[in-house]
Amino acid sequence: MEFLDGLDPQLKLFWYIAIPVSLIFVLQTILTFVGSGGSDGLEADFDGDFDGGEAPFQMFSFRNLINFLLGFSWTGISFYKLIPNTTLLIVVSLAVGFAFVYFFFVIIRQIQKLGEDNTFRLEKTLNKIADVYLAIPGRMQGKGKIMVSLNGSVREIDAMTEQDKIETNATVRIKRVESGNILIVEKL
Repeated sequence: MEFLDGLDPQLKLFWYIAIPVSLIFVLQTILTFVGSGGSDGLEADFDGDFDGGEAPFQMFSFRNLINFLLGFSWTGISFYKLIPNTTLLIVVSLAVGFAFVYFFFVIIRQIQKLGEDNTFRLEKTLNKIADVYLAIPGRMQGKGKIMVSLNGSVREIDAMTEQDKIETNATVRIKRVESGNILIVEKL
């Protein structure tokens, strides 16, 4: 830290911000890659969700503060000799700090688009073909079981039919969902 002694106060301030913020950023990055840094662990005292929907990106967070300060401080250090006007240097540094937060937001949005929703919902099975695992009694007199493949996994689900009895190993089409968790099927 002795190299900071002979610097101008403004440049010294940029360095005092840059050094701890850079260390925190490296630590956050390492924790993210090992799976421990999925969340800041800090919440804002107010709602930063301006669009009314479920936003996984928290506008006011510790991570965004670090991103802002990282851009702000390193821009101030990098352009200190190139921009002699102090006000202009601070304005440029602020703009780059906000740009860091914005680009982080854009990157997170793009990564989230890659996510796949593999939540199993019975409604997704409608009009799918399935195999009868346990015979299904006819005329809605009882339940049997079918095996249906959805999202790369096979599920065993209760099923009933309005037709005659459907034997094991028969192929059926799922017509509708009844009572929230029973599938109504028809033999093919």
